[in-house]
Amino acid sequence: MTIAVRAAGPDDAAAIRAVHLAAFSVPNEADLVEQLEQDGDVVLSLVAIEQDRIVGHVLISRMTAEGDGRRFRAVGLAPVGVLPERQTAGIGSRLIREALDRLRTQGEQLVFVVGQPGFYRRFGFDAQTAAPFASPYAGRYFMALALGDFEIPAAGRADHAPTFAAFE
Repeated sequence: MTIAVRAAGPDDAAAIRAVHLAAFSVPNEADLVEQLEQDGDVVLSLVAIEQDRIVGHVLISRMTAEGDGRRFRAVGLAPVGVLPERQTAGIGSRLIREALDRLRTQGEQLVFVVGQPGFYRRFGFDAQTAAPFASPYAGRYFMALALGDFEIPAAGRADHAPTFAAFE
């Protein structure tokens, strides 16, 4: 079946919530999406459409990141969800690749994610890239991807949108 990816619109909110409620065992991700939207911290929101139905969603939100006296254009990838019956069909990967392509053209410098290394490494995310940045999520699951030519600082700090603190 053909999957189309497009920017999410206001009329997609209920379907996006339904995707995250179905994809995760708790409503945290669905609630996080709604709160980030309300707070105005969304940089990019994409949906995957199959036969006129939203089957997946990825959200990118603004972060603050600094290091070695510089501020960076940084974003966080979270959450990404796909309806359970369509998982393992490559829809989540397609959403992530499309999001990363769009972020490159928008001039973003760093993308952070907290997730399974085995999954996110395939897109270029790496814990070593994130390691210089102090974060409440620091550790092997806190990864970053530098977009374009980018010099990683020796030390810095990366903070997700304030809404994330409510879901820790």
